[in-house]
Order: sequence, then structure tokens, then C-alpha cells
Amino acid sequence: MANMTRLKEIYLRDVVPQLKKRFGYRNVMEVPRLDKVTLNIGLGEAVQNVKILDSAVEELSVIAGQKAVITKARRSIAAFKLREGMPIGVMVTLRRDRMYEFLDKLVNVALPRVRDFRGVSGKAFDGRGNYALGIREQIIFPEINFDKIDKIKGLNISIGTTARTDEEGKELLRLLGMPFRN
Repeated sequence: MANMTRLKEIYLRDVVPQLKKRFGYRNVMEVPRLDKVTLNIGLGEAVQNVKILDSAVEELSVIAGQKAVITKARRSIAAFKLREGMPIGVMVTLRRDRMYEFLDKLVNVALPRVRDFRGVSGKAFDGRGNYALGIREQIIFPEINFDKIDKIKGLNISIGTTARTDEEGKELLRLLGMPFRN
């Protein structure tokens, strides 16, 4: 098990046995695991200023350690002066080792740097064990150089798991170190 990420090691060594015991799984393949982590920055202001997308792509790529892609509008919305196909956001999907590395960094480095941080909400599950988390400022990540930032951007983080229920998903994330408030 050489060169495995720290969090994946913790998952295999500590989390799997605890989840098996708590939920009574008989087979190790039944135990919920992380499937993917999707990072997304929605930039409505890209409609007026396309340059903002380039910095967002760069920042998200640095945070994720993987190249981010520009997302396009699916439909036109006249009230927002938005046409179908216009670039309005940036996203990146992490799987396997990169996903574990990112989550490790998020839980142990980035979240503790949030001002007045008291934990993340335990209610942001979707009913199938997947978790969504919004971050107001991208500067909590250590890779972001504070001086090079043109504007504070928030980002959404969706954590997809193989858990069937929110309870299982929450327990999985809690054992992986996610600091829930409640």
C-alpha cells in the first residue's frame, strides 16, 4: 500500500471497520465510500466580463490540482442578458487519489482558516448520502496567492458518496474528519 494518500489510508484502516460495525455491513463492498468531489464556481458576472473566467479557471485548477473546465449556459435567460452557450462558470471533478488529497486539505487546512468557523452544516445532504458545501472565499486554500486575486469568489463543493442514506453519508464524512456543527 505504498504512496497512498493519507486520507485514503485512514479510510481503509479506521473508517471501514467503524462503518461496518455501526451499520452492520457484512461485506466490505457494502461500506459507503467517496465516489467523487465536484468543485464549481458559478460566475454570473462573466456575462459582462469574460476575463474573470480565466482567473477562475486558474484558481480552481490550483486548488484542485487538476485542470478546470469552463461551463456554458444551458438556456437563455433574457432577464440576466444570458444566451445559451455563453460561458458562466468553472468546474472540476476529482476522483480517486486527487479526491482524497483535496478532501484532506479541505478538512484539515482550508476549513479551519475560515473566520469564526464553528463547523459545517450537517443538513446539506441530498437524501442519498451526497453532501454539498458552499465556501464564500477561495482564499482559505493555502495554494491561492492572496496578492494575485482580482476578486473574492465563492465555490460550491459537492461530495458524492456511494452511501444509500444521509445518515450513512454523514457518518462516513464525520469519520473522515468533516467538522459538522450539529
